[in-house]
Amino acid sequence: MTLHITKTAIARWHQMLEQRDMAILNELLADDVVFRSPVAYQPYAGKQVVFFILTNVIQAFENFSYHREFYAADGNNVVLEFSAQVGDKKLKGIDMIRFNDQGQIIDFEVMIRPKSGLEALAAEMGQRMTQFMPT
Repeated sequence: MTLHITKTAIARWHQMLEQRDMAILNELLADDVVFRSPVAYQPYAGKQVVFFILTNVIQAFENFSYHREFYAADGNNVVLEFSAQVGDKKLKGIDMIRFNDQGQIIDFEVMIRPKSGLEALAAEMGQRMTQFMPT
């Protein structure tokens, strides 16, 4: 039962990216979602900051494309393999996403390689993060 809910949520995730409809992202994020950045040691917690981060990452990536999806046996965890570009730097990465039983994202961890692509993303996101002022 949970796998069906997770696959539906992943379909919504892809729809959100294709349509650039951030209202879908807002629906998909649980209030207590945690984002684990490939750059920052400490995770970011809470819907407001995670919404800001993911919205800005989507804007920062060029030529973004998912290639493969892997579903864990528990039905709540998915790994999505992607490639993208930031400026002239190409990168590959994975999104490791954990969903709750309601199909909302509760944990989102990103890993990126190579170092040059990660550094380009870190510089771009560093500038964008200065705009975020938690209330």
